[in-house]
Amino acid sequence: MSDRTPLILAEGISQKYRRRTVLDVDRFDVAEGETHALLGPSGAGKSTLLRIVGLLEKPTTGRVTIEGRPVTHRSRPARMMMAAVFQKPYLFNGTVAENVAYGLKLRGVPSAERDRRVRETVSRVGLDELADASALTLSGGEAQRVALARALVLDPRILLLDEPLSYLDPLIKRQLVAEFSRILHDSGVTTVYVTHDQDEAMVVADRLSIMHEGCFVRSGPVDEVMGLPTNEWLADFIGMEAPIFGRVAAIDEGVARIDCGGVSVYAITSLPVGSDVVVGVRPEDVTLFQSNGLPVSSARNILHCTVEAIEPRGATARIRVCSGALPFAASVSRASAKELQLEVGGEVIAMFKATAVRVGAAS
Repeated sequence: MSDRTPLILAEGISQKYRRRTVLDVDRFDVAEGETHALLGPSGAGKSTLLRIVGLLEKPTTGRVTIEGRPVTHRSRPARMMMAAVFQKPYLFNGTVAENVAYGLKLRGVPSAERDRRVRETVSRVGLDELADASALTLSGGEAQRVALARALVLDPRILLLDEPLSYLDPLIKRQLVAEFSRILHDSGVTTVYVTHDQDEAMVVADRLSIMHEGCFVRSGPVDEVMGLPTNEWLADFIGMEAPIFGRVAAIDEGVARIDCGGVSVYAITSLPVGSDVVVGVRPEDVTLFQSNGLPVSSARNILHCTVEAIEPRGATARIRVCSGALPFAASVSRASAKELQLEVGGEVIAMFKATAVRVGAAS
């Protein structure tokens, strides 16, 4: 149970299509001003949950409350609190400003107020110079900014984003992810953000829930969820090794020594000595060195390892290593992999800081 006060709360939500259960979520909550990402592979149930929370679809079971009041797909005042941006922007033949103003016209906002809000919102998304341009001449990234502006100009309490950047090319997408994140946080709007892209979720979200086959696998703060897998499916999905289990053996000056099958891992944790824990370290937080060369470092974790596997991943390589019975991974550039002369069965030294290690109580 969350101790946060939610603006949106969905409880006991399930959805069946032709007798097949596609969604089964006990609880989903979003606090005021928070961006909560729903992350998972295609078909995980992310968009279905978004549509239910957005009152666009009636669930088979369960209820949605906003500010503590039950709402349904027939609750017009609640729906007027929301705005949505979808995968494709669906702009009509008119100027950028006319597209952004469309929702305000439907709501009967006076023209002077409408023009002021349109100007402010177009500026907020960085389209001042294109306000009078035809929306049909825009690039994909520009069009998606117009879609975001069209939602934000309504001054919604709740913003729903369903894969808003998924069809853009990688370069434009990287630029827009950062811009969307800034805009969302500056606006303070409560946001539910659906994506299958892990990097996108980690940039935009305050909290995230990972979904698989209609269920939540893990929910919580971004660093905690993405840095500490609790089962093998989750570890594989976020690009880490299987969960590492251990026990807090000692604590010295705030740094815990955790015994992981005979290998000591140092971490920062408030859990007491004797606690059974699960431990995780992201591959990008691990640095590899040749076994005969180690620089001076303040890192507490320095482990002699054997290379178990090398997986090329575009500009980087994922190196699976093992120290005793402790498996984990490192992410290195292609140049570093070549310089280190890495090969399966070879010896390396892995180094990572105690602050890079995520620790949770073992269930």
